[in-house]
Amino acid sequence: MNIKVLGIDIAKNIFQVHGVDSAGKKVLNKAIKRDKLLEFIAQLPPCLIGMEACGGSNYWGQKFTSLGHEVKLISPQFVKPYVKSNKNDAVDAEAICEAVARPNMRFVAIKNKEQQDIQCIHKVRARLVKERTALSNQTRGLLQEYGIVIPQRISRLMGELPKILEEGANNELTPYGRELFADLYNQLKAIDAKVEEYDKKIEVLCAGNPTCKLLCKLPGVGPLTATAMVALVGDAKVFKNGRELSAYLGLVPRQCSSGGKTRLLGISKRGDRYVRCLLVHGARAVLFRAKDSSVGSRINWLKGLVERCGMNRATVALANKNARIMWAIMTKGEAFAWSK
Repeated sequence: MNIKVLGIDIAKNIFQVHGVDSAGKKVLNKAIKRDKLLEFIAQLPPCLIGMEACGGSNYWGQKFTSLGHEVKLISPQFVKPYVKSNKNDAVDAEAICEAVARPNMRFVAIKNKEQQDIQCIHKVRARLVKERTALSNQTRGLLQEYGIVIPQRISRLMGELPKILEEGANNELTPYGRELFADLYNQLKAIDAKVEEYDKKIEVLCAGNPTCKLLCKLPGVGPLTATAMVALVGDAKVFKNGRELSAYLGLVPRQCSSGGKTRLLGISKRGDRYVRCLLVHGARAVLFRAKDSSVGSRINWLKGLVERCGMNRATVALANKNARIMWAIMTKGEAFAWSK
């Protein structure tokens, strides 16, 4: 079978494949069960395989690459324009096959096992943090029904709850209420301990990765941001320059330009929301301590930026700059040289 380009629509059990020859003529369009897919791909001569970047795409990308094929992942938003007529698996596979063959198409890098491990740890930690925040908000809200008001911040809640639960505490908690809030306090402690456990794992991963250690020398970047960036990007050389990486993370303005008139809007917020959030929070922390000597030679630039644009725009601008510097560090493999 003379297949040069193969598009695969990934699913749980039934995969649709669409293949074309060197002239772009359809030579294959069939559904294959999950347990038969690898066997089928192994029988094909080396070809270009395209898939949407979705759940399971990294696993299949690694498998197909090991069989000698060239595998490329495409963001679903770039496949959609190639979908003809009504949507079904066969049409989707054909659209993927068409999109992957475009010379100017943008692709998503396939993650290796190490990147997947780091990313899984970050996702589990993010879920725990979200649960901890929701639980603390619910606890404060329920305490208000008893006339007890605790300021925001989880640390304040964790510090005040033991005092509120004491037998001699001057409040209107009933025995049932005291038992309920003791249980909520224990849940908060358990989640907090889990978050700390994952923080330590991330620190260990960061210490064992040379690239992460170089990234951590950048103001506003710690083990959390460094490992998340390495897990997301992997090989930074897939980006032509730092500006492309920054755009990939959604830290550049959206454009609405026409007729020679350029109009810039707010940042695009494309790409990975989690990494973008970490970069922005790190930049905000740097701006809040702008008078600290660790900021280095950029202190005058930061002060001028805040005066001209305000705190929020300056924060995003610094996050943008940090993303570009991180690209340079990851591609060159050396620490960033600060100008005097």
